[in-house]
Amino acid sequence: MVNAVMKKILLIVSLLNFLCTQLYAQDEPLATYPITGKLEDSEKKPVPFANVALLAAKDSALIGGGTADENGLFNIPAEPGSYLVKITFLAMDEKIIPNVRVAAQPVALGTITLTSNAHVLDELVVQGEKSQMDLQLDKRVFNVGKDLANIGGNASDILNNMPSVTVDVEGNVALRGSGNVRILIDGKQSGMVGLNPAEALRQIPADLIESVEIITNPSSRYDAEGEVGILNIVMKKNIRYGLNGTFTGTAGYPSNFGASFNVNYRRKKVNLIANYGWMYRDGPGRGHSRQEYNSADTSFVYEQTNRRNRAGYSNNVRVGLDYFLNNYNTLTATLSYRRSQNDNKSQLEYRDFDMNNVLTRTVTRAEDETEPRTNIEAALNYRKTFERKGQSLSFDAKYILSDETEASKYHEVANNNSVDIRQRSYNTEDEKNFLAQLDYIHPLGKDGKLEAGLKTSVRLLDNDFSVHQQLEPDYWVILPDYDNRLAYDEKIHAAYLMASNQFGKVFVQAGLRGEYTDILTELKKTAQTNHRQYFNLFPSIHLSYKLQDAQTLQLSYSYRLSRPNFRDLLPFSNFSDSRVFRAGNPLLNPEFTHSFEAGHLLNMNQATLLSSIYYRHRLGVVENITSVDSTGFTTITPINLSTGDSYGFEFNLTYDPAPWWKLTANANIFRAMNEGYYNDKLYQSDTYSWTSRFSSRITLFGSVDFQTSFNYRAPRRTTQGKELSIYFIDLGLSKDILKGRGTLTASVRDLLNSQKRRSITENAGYYSYSVFQWRPRQFLVTFSYRLNRSKEKQNMDKQGDMNDEE
Repeated sequence: MVNAVMKKILLIVSLLNFLCTQLYAQDEPLATYPITGKLEDSEKKPVPFANVALLAAKDSALIGGGTADENGLFNIPAEPGSYLVKITFLAMDEKIIPNVRVAAQPVALGTITLTSNAHVLDELVVQGEKSQMDLQLDKRVFNVGKDLANIGGNASDILNNMPSVTVDVEGNVALRGSGNVRILIDGKQSGMVGLNPAEALRQIPADLIESVEIITNPSSRYDAEGEVGILNIVMKKNIRYGLNGTFTGTAGYPSNFGASFNVNYRRKKVNLIANYGWMYRDGPGRGHSRQEYNSADTSFVYEQTNRRNRAGYSNNVRVGLDYFLNNYNTLTATLSYRRSQNDNKSQLEYRDFDMNNVLTRTVTRAEDETEPRTNIEAALNYRKTFERKGQSLSFDAKYILSDETEASKYHEVANNNSVDIRQRSYNTEDEKNFLAQLDYIHPLGKDGKLEAGLKTSVRLLDNDFSVHQQLEPDYWVILPDYDNRLAYDEKIHAAYLMASNQFGKVFVQAGLRGEYTDILTELKKTAQTNHRQYFNLFPSIHLSYKLQDAQTLQLSYSYRLSRPNFRDLLPFSNFSDSRVFRAGNPLLNPEFTHSFEAGHLLNMNQATLLSSIYYRHRLGVVENITSVDSTGFTTITPINLSTGDSYGFEFNLTYDPAPWWKLTANANIFRAMNEGYYNDKLYQSDTYSWTSRFSSRITLFGSVDFQTSFNYRAPRRTTQGKELSIYFIDLGLSKDILKGRGTLTASVRDLLNSQKRRSITENAGYYSYSVFQWRPRQFLVTFSYRLNRSKEKQNMDKQGDMNDEE
C-alpha cells in the first residue's frame, strides 16, 4: 500500500517538474552558440562585408544572419538545431554550406573560399585571353582589348574592326550596310556621341573602351530607335579592392599622340573610379572628283581637288562613386566632361573645262575653321537586389549639356581675277538632354522572369546658322538663303513589358514596347513650324533552342523605327564647298522596319562558328537625292524616297589551329533592293554586296604577339549610282614587359594606303566620279602599364565562353 502511494507521489512530482521546466522554457530563451568562419577568395585575400544567412535545414526558412567584417570574419548566433549557411557577395558565386548542426557548443566552419563570378571576371580583365565574342540571347559582345588593331586608336577605329560594322572615310557608321544604327554608351544615350557622331567617335580613346555590343535585333527593353540595330560601347570600369588601374601612352605618325588612365580604389563600402583620356591628332586628307553635265540649255565639266588637314585635341574625364549601402542596395553617381578643339584647314581647287576638254578657268577656295566642343554629363543610378536570386530594381537619371560652335573663314579666288570672294559662317549647336528610366526584373519559377520598365527623355536643341559675305573691307552682309535658326524639341515617353522562360531545351523571350513621340521643329527666322505626335507599339520575340551541348539555334523578330536625326532636319549645313551644298529636310518622317533573323552557334574543340540569315522590310526609307542645276551647283537633300527590302547571310568564325595561333574571320553577304518615286521620277536599285574581315594572331616566345588583319568591302549600287570597293590591311606587334605588368605595341594601319572612298553618281545628263581619303597610312607605338594588376589569362572552356542566354 505504502509503495503504491509513494509511486503515485513520485509520478506527480515528476509531472510537476516537467511542467515547470516547460513554462520556464517559454519565459527564458534557449541558449545560443556562435557559428564562426572566415571568408577568402581564390587568392587567399579576405572577402569583407559578405552576407551570411542562416536557414532552417528542413524548409530553408530564414532564421537569422549577419555580415562579415572587413577581415572576412563572421559570427552568427544560433540555437541548437540543423541549419544551412548561405553566403552571398557581389562579384562572387553564391555558396551554401549544408548540414550545419548546433548542439551545446560553438561551431567553427573554418576558412571558406568563395569563387569569382565568371561574368564579372570578363569585365575586369584588361588584356587577358578571354573569348573575343560572347553570344547572348539578343546581342553579341566583342571584347576589344586583345585586338592589336584597336590599340592606340579611337572609338571609330574600334567600330571599323567589328564584324557587321563599317565606317566610311568620313566616319559615318553603318551596320549590315545601313547607316540607321543607334549608338549608345554604357547602354544609354550619351552626349559623348553628340550631334555629330562621326567626329565625336574620333574623340574617344580606344584605351577607355572595354567592349562593343552588337545588337542586330534588340529586345523590347531597348529603345525602338535604330532601324538596323544598336551598337553599345561599354566603357571600362573596375570594382577591385585597393588601388589598381591601367596607364597608356601612344605616339604615332602622322601626328597622333595620346595618353589615358583608368583607375579605381575600393575600400569597405565605397568604390571610387576615375578615367581620363587626352588625344591630339593632325590628320591630312585628300581627294578629287570630276563632274560632267549636259542638257539642252547648257553643258559644263569641272574637276575638283580637295586637300584637308584636321588638327585638334580632346580631353575626356570621367569620375564616379559606387556606394554599397548593404548587400542589396547600391548607389552609383558619375560625372563626365569632354572638351575638344579642332583647327581645320582645307583647300579646294576647281578646274573648269569646255566640252573639248580645254581648261578655261581655275578657282581656289580656302577654308580656316575653328571647332570647339564641350559636353557635360551627370548620371545617377540606384540598384536594389533582393534575397531572391535574379530579382532587381534599378533607377537611372541622366542630364546632358552640350555645345558646339563652328566658325569658318573662306577666301575664293580665280586665276583670271574674275572671282575674289571672302565669306564667313557661324554655326552654333546647343543641346540639353534629360532622361529617367525605371526597370524591374521579377523571377518566375526556376528559369523564367518578368521584366517591366518606364522611360522618359526630353531633348532640346538650338541651332543658329548664318553665312556672311564681304562687300567692302569693313562691310559684311548676311546671305538670306543661309540664315536661320532651328529649334528642335523632342519628348519620348516609353513603357515595356517582357517575359521569358525556359521549357526544356527551348528558351523563349517575348516583349512589347510602347513609345509616344512628340517632336516640334521650328525655323524661327522664317516662322516655319512642324509638329509631329505619334504613338507606336514595337513587339519583339527571341527563341533559343539547344540542339545539343555544342549547338544552339536562335530565331528573333523585332519592329523598329528610325527618327530623322538632327542634321537631316537642318535646312542648312557646311558651306565649305561653294558648288556642293548638303541641305536637310525639316519635313522628314521616320522609317519603320520589320526585322527577322535566324542564327546557329556551333562550338567545336578548336573553333566556334556563328552563322545567321536575316531579312529586313523598310517603309519610308530615307535616301540622299543629288540634283544639279545649269550653273553647276549641286544640292544633296534627304527625302523619304522608297520601300526597301534586304536579306543576307553572315558568319563569324574563330579557329585555333594551335595554342599559339588564333584565326578569326567574318563576312556579311547581302542583297538590298530599294524603289520609290520623287518628282514623278522612278529611283531604284538592286545590289548584291558583301563586307569581310580576316585576322590572324600568332604568339611567339610566349610573350610576343603578331597580328595581321585584312578588311574588304565589295562595291554596291545605290538609287543614283555606285559605291566602289574598299580594302585595307592592318599589322600589329606586341610584347609583354616588366614581368607582365606592361605591354609594348607597334602597329601600322592601312599598310597599303588604300582606304579610300570611291563613288559614282549618275543622273539624266549628269555624271560624277569622286575619290576621298580621310586619313593616310598610320604608324603607332603604344605602351600600357597595369598598376597592381598583372596581365591575366583565363583558360576558359570554349563552351563556357559562349552564353546562349542572358
